[in-house]
Amino acid sequence: MKFPFSLFLSLRYLRPKRTFLSVITVISFTGVMLGVTVLILVISVMTGFERELRRKVIGFEAHVMVTDAGGRILEEWEETMRFCQTIRGVEAVAPFVQGPVLLEFDNRRLAPKIRGIDPRLESGFAEIHHYVVAGKFDLEGDKVLLGSELARALGAKVGDKVIVYSPGNLSDMIAEINRIEREGGVGSSLESLRELVLPAELEVTGIFESGRFLYDSEFLLVPLYIGQELYGLRHGVHGLALRLKNPYEAAEVAAKIRRDSNPLVAAYTWIDLNRQLFDAIKMERQVMFFLLLFIILVAAFGIMNTLITVTVQKTREIGILRALGAKSMQIIGVFLFQGMVVGAIGSAAGLGMGMALVRWRNEFSDWLAEFLGIEIFPASVYGFSQIPAEVVPTDVAIICASAFVICSLAALLPAWFAARLDPVQALRYE
Repeated sequence: MKFPFSLFLSLRYLRPKRTFLSVITVISFTGVMLGVTVLILVISVMTGFERELRRKVIGFEAHVMVTDAGGRILEEWEETMRFCQTIRGVEAVAPFVQGPVLLEFDNRRLAPKIRGIDPRLESGFAEIHHYVVAGKFDLEGDKVLLGSELARALGAKVGDKVIVYSPGNLSDMIAEINRIEREGGVGSSLESLRELVLPAELEVTGIFESGRFLYDSEFLLVPLYIGQELYGLRHGVHGLALRLKNPYEAAEVAAKIRRDSNPLVAAYTWIDLNRQLFDAIKMERQVMFFLLLFIILVAAFGIMNTLITVTVQKTREIGILRALGAKSMQIIGVFLFQGMVVGAIGSAAGLGMGMALVRWRNEFSDWLAEFLGIEIFPASVYGFSQIPAEVVPTDVAIICASAFVICSLAALLPAWFAARLDPVQALRYE
């Protein structure tokens, strides 16, 4: 197979000859390969992390949350609920009570959050049923569903009974104590005080696992009336949860609720409630791309150094080629093809290694944790039991193209110097 003149010479120069120059070429190639590998792995993991986080948030949280604009209790929430059900794109609406409680089991005490829900209305939020990994989704009566990490921390399992104390009636307790002190009565007053501090004893009927550490370690689901009793809300609720056919239309639905519904209510989307987290991930992804791109730039400087050395070593040969009639573009092509070949082979090898690491990322992480004691993706920090990853073809194409272009540009300066070489000066002392 015949190659163009410039490509033929560039391949001859790149052929290993056990010289220092060949070592520099191998180092440059390895730098490009590692740069592309790390970029593909990191960008894929961060993209997967963001999208998996969105899926977990969409699956577990409300797409739109309607609360009182002043942060108070929603007393007349049925009218607002009926209005929300008439909005196009709304699949389900359910009231909820949510707040911190004190949870006790077997002399262990934790302070998670309860979410009081109506099981009948919550059936429209089908994902919650899919998260149950032990027992069943049963909240009829004095029942509770625990997050998997929360159940593990308590040592509770299906069938056990846990005790829930609520801070919701703290102000009532203080008012009752003050009244006892003023009136001096003890008998019936103590009974009323005991009713205020009486905890709820609930049976664990199921354990859910959403896959996000925050939810699994900090939430327990209880019937709506249990939440209302614990917080002394009577008929009121903390808010309404809306589920949409398309979660990305949440902003339009929230705007309609704020515009056409009761002016005393506020509406927040799942994006509003998690905006800081998603913005931080997006910014970190962009910063990591440019930081890791410097690995390829370092390799490009290695390529430039190699070609400059070739230019110095091959001065006589370049002079002979010019004297024989080689054009400037042909001389430039010799050096430019070297950078392009190194960039193409390094990008291809990096692409293969990067895709392999993305495929076996969790196995590699487990190996590091088992043999070296290095946990690179702790669930308690990142909120996922496994490393998420999603390969976006456009991202991979940009990474490989960027590496190829950088390596090609690195060859332009030595090529330009070689093309300007005067054959008379190059052969003067030969």
